[in-house]
Amino acid sequence: MKITRSTFDESMFPCYNPLDFVITSAKGALVYDDSGDKYIDLSSGIAVNSLGHCPEIIAKTLKKQSHRLLHCSNVFANRYTLELARLLTHKSGFERVFFVNSGAEANEAALKLARRYAFDNSGAEKDEIISFEHGFHGRTFFTVSVGGQDKYSQGFGPRPGAITHLPYNDLAALETAVSAKTCAIMVEPVQGEGGLIPAQPQFLQAIHTLAKKHQALVIFDEVQTGNGRCGSLYAWEQYGIRPDILTTAKGLGGGLPIGAVLTSTAIASHFCPGTHGSTFGGNPLICACALEVLKKISTEKFLAGVKARACILHEGLNHIKEHCGMFSEVRGLGLLQGAVLTEEYANQAGQIQRYLAGWGVLVLTAGTNVLRFAPPLNIKKSQLKKALALIEQGLLDYKKIKQI
Repeated sequence: MKITRSTFDESMFPCYNPLDFVITSAKGALVYDDSGDKYIDLSSGIAVNSLGHCPEIIAKTLKKQSHRLLHCSNVFANRYTLELARLLTHKSGFERVFFVNSGAEANEAALKLARRYAFDNSGAEKDEIISFEHGFHGRTFFTVSVGGQDKYSQGFGPRPGAITHLPYNDLAALETAVSAKTCAIMVEPVQGEGGLIPAQPQFLQAIHTLAKKHQALVIFDEVQTGNGRCGSLYAWEQYGIRPDILTTAKGLGGGLPIGAVLTSTAIASHFCPGTHGSTFGGNPLICACALEVLKKISTEKFLAGVKARACILHEGLNHIKEHCGMFSEVRGLGLLQGAVLTEEYANQAGQIQRYLAGWGVLVLTAGTNVLRFAPPLNIKKSQLKKALALIEQGLLDYKKIKQI
């Protein structure tokens, strides 16, 4: 039976609306479809393929590790998971790690840990979680409720309680809301799905100060901003504000599913045996590959390369903004950038995404008004510049068609 784009509509849950082709192979920043067409990928599987598609270090490690140990569960310890844990704690400065399979699971675990920490130390009354409007923390019922977008959590029955949503970057609202009932404040250093909005330094500082004042934990959701994406191993380093709990996923596996929760020994101790778990979390096959990814992306030389590429991307998008007149703002951090559409092109991000694919460039959206760009961290500079040129041509053509 021939596989086509219509096979998706016939076989899959209708949760997604993929672009109108089927990907058959990819290498580096290049993607090929079932018609033989080639695309420059500035989406990286939604910031997952940190080293591009099918990097050699993962292919080699998968082959080697598949002959050693695929899975053994957390009933047993294995050296590959422990090697990754040691390197991750060494590179991040945190003391303990809990492995899961995705960003949503990492955030779910972090939220449960914060609630348990507060329960053990202060009792059941200290249970409020503060998060922010337009935030996104995953698709489990708990994380989607903590996320600040009602469209993702409505229609599934009663939501978990004791969750307060505040405006992002609003100091006054924050100062009014945090209290003795607050057990945790969860925040993205850069709101991803919410439109690529970086946190203001004074906002994160206020979160840190108020949390300490009221004995609450600060959780940084670095599922998307972590693992070199913003030009440092984690975005918190650029703000100089270390969270109590850090969650990460996406780029850590370089294309393979893994997530992690990082924290101190004291906080981690509240997850004693039986309080939480994961059958596949810390899988030795995935951890062996993530170890090689982390070794590469955490070096000063590699991160300097990310910063250099980020300059090309940011400056290129600002050039397009001036030349095409379709962007009102370019914002973001590192190789996670967003182009905000002008009023004239409001709610057309999805249409423009599909149109640019016709010009050979794959981009993302963040809502209906923002184009999101998250290329591989090691994309060739020549490919990045070519993609920007194609985007400019494609947008000018789109603009021309819309004016007819």
